[in-house]
Amino acid sequence: MDDYASTDEEYRYSDQDDSLDDDDDDAFENDGQDYGLLSSKAPTSQVITKESLLAAQRDDLRRVMEMLSVREQHARTLLIYHRWDVEKLFAVYVDRGKEFLFREAGVSVDEHRDSVVHASVMCEICIEDVPSDEATRMDCGHCFCNSCWTEHFIVKINEGQSKRIRCMAHKCNSICDEAVVRTLLSKKHPDLAEKYERFLLESYIEDNKRVKWCPSVPHCGNAVRTEDDNLCEVECSCGEQFCFNCLSEAHSPCSCLMWELWTKKCRDESETVNWITVHTKPCPKCHKPVEKNGGCNLVSCICGQAFCWLCGGATGRDHTWSSIAGHSCGRYKEQEKTAERAKRDLYRYMHYHNRYKAHTDSFKLESKLKENIQGKIAISEEKDSTLRDYSWVNNGLSRLFRSRRVLSYSYAFAFYMFGDELFKDEMSEAQREIKQNLFEDQQQQLEGNVEKLSKILEEPFETFQDAKVMELRMQIINVSTIIDKLCQKMYDCIENDLLGSLHLGVHSIAPYKSKGIERASELSDCWNNKANNTGVTTDHDWASGSGCRDESGCSSRKRARKEGVGGAGFFDLNLPAEFVDRN
Repeated sequence: MDDYASTDEEYRYSDQDDSLDDDDDDAFENDGQDYGLLSSKAPTSQVITKESLLAAQRDDLRRVMEMLSVREQHARTLLIYHRWDVEKLFAVYVDRGKEFLFREAGVSVDEHRDSVVHASVMCEICIEDVPSDEATRMDCGHCFCNSCWTEHFIVKINEGQSKRIRCMAHKCNSICDEAVVRTLLSKKHPDLAEKYERFLLESYIEDNKRVKWCPSVPHCGNAVRTEDDNLCEVECSCGEQFCFNCLSEAHSPCSCLMWELWTKKCRDESETVNWITVHTKPCPKCHKPVEKNGGCNLVSCICGQAFCWLCGGATGRDHTWSSIAGHSCGRYKEQEKTAERAKRDLYRYMHYHNRYKAHTDSFKLESKLKENIQGKIAISEEKDSTLRDYSWVNNGLSRLFRSRRVLSYSYAFAFYMFGDELFKDEMSEAQREIKQNLFEDQQQQLEGNVEKLSKILEEPFETFQDAKVMELRMQIINVSTIIDKLCQKMYDCIENDLLGSLHLGVHSIAPYKSKGIERASELSDCWNNKANNTGVTTDHDWASGSGCRDESGCSSRKRARKEGVGGAGFFDLNLPAEFVDRN
C-alpha cells in the first residue's frame, strides 16, 4: 500500500510506479526471443464443426484400431464405453488385458457369422422358422429374425440407448454391430437410421470429457476440444469465450463454484430478500409484512391484528412496560443479533457488488472506445508523419479490456474468499485478515493502473505532434506491461497463497494467460474425402441444438475482429505490447 493510494473517485501514483516503467522499458530489448516463442506455440484447443467431426472421431478410432487390431465398429464400441478417453482405454488394456477390456465393453471377438448356414432358422423371440437370408447372426453368435432385430433397434433408439444397443439374447452383454443396425433400419425406417447415425457421431461430443458444445446463444453449431485440463478458458471460432469446465462465461479468477453462487446471488437479489425477512414480520392474520417503527414490541397490522414483534405470535392490545397481557417470550437478544448480522452481510455484499458492477459497466462503456480509436488511427495514418504503425494503441486497448474483466471478477472472488459462506472453518480470523490485506493491496494496485491506462487511451493522439505521440506510445506500453505483471501476480497469489493453502480442493481457477483467452484453431476435415469408405455418412443434420447460420454458413454470433500486424491474421486481443510493437 506504500506505492499506491486511492479513493473511489481519484487515484494517485507514486514515484515507484515511474521506476517500474523505466525498468520495463529496458526489459523490452531483452525479452524478444521469449515472446517469439510464445507467439509460435500451437493452440491447445480446436473447434470441431459438422464438417470436421468425422475427422476428429477417426483420429481416435485409428489409434485404437492400430493398437488392438480390431475393426472400426469394435473400436467405436470400446471408445464409447470409455467415454472416448483413449489413454484410459489403453491403461485398462495394459493392466487387465485384452479379454477383460473387450468383455467389459461388450465387444465380441469370436466371429460366428462364417458358421454352417442352414436353409432356415428358428427365431427364439417370435418362435417362428424363417429363411436364413431373413435372419441375422451377430458376432456373439446369437441369431434372430430381421423383424425382431429391427423392432429391438427401434425400441432402443427411442429409449435413447442407440449408442450401445445390446444383443436380445438373455444375459448377453455384446453390443450389436452398427453396420447391421444401420442396414436393417434403413430398409423400413430411414429416419431412425439417420437418427442412429447422428447419435453415433455426436457421442464423440456428448460422451467425451475433452469435447464440449460451444454454449453460444443462438447455438453456432460448433464444439470445442481441448488437449489441456478441463480447467481452462477458450474462445470458439464464433467469438464466444467460455469456461471449458462449467460452460459459463469466462470468469477467472473466480472458481466455477464461486461464479455459480455469485451469479445466482445477483440474479435472485437474495440479500434484498434477506433484509426484508429480517426487518419485517408477517402478520399472523393476513400474512402481510409489517415493519416495526417504534420501540414497543407490541405492533399492529393494518388489518387490525396485534402481535408480538419478538416471536410473531398474535396477542391482545393490553400491555405493560415489561410484558404483554397473556403473552411472554424471551428471544429479544437473539432476534437483535440476527438483525445485526443480516445488516452487516447486506452491507458487505453491496460493497463488493457495487465495485464488481462498476468495472463491468466500465468494460461496456470502454468497448465503445474501439470504434473511436480506429477512427483516430485512420486520421493519424493520413497525416504527413513518420509514424505508420499504431498497433500499440490497439494492443493497449485489448490489455485494458482483459484486465478490466479480471478486476471485475476479482471482487466476486474476494466476496467468497474472505466471507463465511465457503471458508469459515478453513482460516482463523487472524489468517483471514492477513490474506485479505495481501489480496486487496494487489487488487488496488491493479485497479489504479487500469484506470491510468483507460485515461491515457482517451487522449486525442490524432492531434498530437510526433514527439508527443511517441511519449504517449511509451506510456501505453509501460502501463500495459505493468498491468500484465500485476494480473499474473494476483493469479499467483490466488493459486498459491489463498486457494492453495486450503484443505478443500474443489476451488481451482483457470490459469492466467498474458495473451488472453486462447482462440481455438479450426480442426481440418481432411478425412471427409474418405468418409464413403468407412460406412458412415456425414450428410445429416448437425446436432439437435444447432443454431441459426447465415448463407455463408457462419454463425450469427460472430464478432468483428481487427487485422493484426501487417494485416495478416487476426489481431490478438492480449498480445504483449512490447511484442506487437517490436514486430
